Amino acid sequence: MTEHNSEQKHQNKELPLLDLLDGARGETTGLSKGVASLSAISADKSVHLEERLEAYEDIFDSEVGDSSLVRARNIERLEEVRQIFLKFEGSNPTGTQKDRIAFAQVMDALRRGFDTITMATCGNYGAAMSLAASLAGLRCLIYIPDSYHTKRIKEMIELGAEIRRIPGNYEEVVEVSREQAEMKELYDANPGGVNTPLQLKAYGEIAYEIYDELRDAPRAVAVPVSNGTTLAGIYKGFMSLFRRGKTSRIPHLVAGSSFRKNPIVHAYLKNSPKCEDLIPSKIHETKINEPLINWHSMDGDNALEAIRNTQGWAANASDKKLLHYSKLIRGLEGLHTWESS
Repeated sequence: MTEHNSEQKHQNKELPLLDLLDGARGETTGLSKGVASLSAISADKSVHLEERLEAYEDIFDSEVGDSSLVRARNIERLEEVRQIFLKFEGSNPTGTQKDRIAFAQVMDALRRGFDTITMATCGNYGAAMSLAASLAGLRCLIYIPDSYHTKRIKEMIELGAEIRRIPGNYEEVVEVSREQAEMKELYDANPGGVNTPLQLKAYGEIAYEIYDELRDAPRAVAVPVSNGTTLAGIYKGFMSLFRRGKTSRIPHLVAGSSFRKNPIVHAYLKNSPKCEDLIPSKIHETKINEPLINWHSMDGDNALEAIRNTQGWAANASDKKLLHYSKLIRGLEGLHTWESS
């Protein structure tokens, strides 16, 4: 079947434009209207694999990444800093950077012949994976800790994901998902596993996009850390640019996370050679810190290495500070960052 015929066959099928909000807010809501016809091809198992992959790649390229980089002049004046740029990942389909690794891994799963993808989540990653898998016609199996109360579960279900609520914290639920993937030959999209290189490469695109706008590397890049995958990926991206002679330097990598609730920040501040697990019973989530807290960071050592190799630094942030700067960015710069209700 040719691509033209496939589009004609499915042109009457429409993918609903979804308002994907929760802990993340995007500049736009949902997907472009043209995605419907492409998804009808990429999700159709009767269509040849190469044609499905081509359609999915078109969706990936047009919908994910190339997020805006804006100069925060009002915050510069307030904080008396010469130049601050904000890279706003809210323009991705589900409003977070998680779309980058979700779409990359779904495309990899599709190429390798998997029909089911699994992972654990506290919210945002699950929404991203549910959307990405639905556009490719893949079954999506999501594990969520019983104690977490993300609003994004409704979105996951609407997108066709199967939800498993099980006892334990996030790190323990990741292990359950990973065991199920190995036992049942499912695609394992969890952090810290066999797909880490693919995840780091996907996040490395953030570095390339910053370079495209500034034509060099900035002095420093600050990144929120949980598992540390995003920061480690950005580091890999800037390393590649520097080695190829595209930039004059590698920026200092700066990590920030919830106060005393992240092993990467803890290891840096204690000058520990490696990330050490925190005491799980002392890690308590709130409506504000839930996306950031960890007692174990899956890619923590990679992130810690990136911070130290770039002479960067790491710091804690209280819930009060997180909320303050979220409102500051929204109020002074007009970016629709998350706010606690």
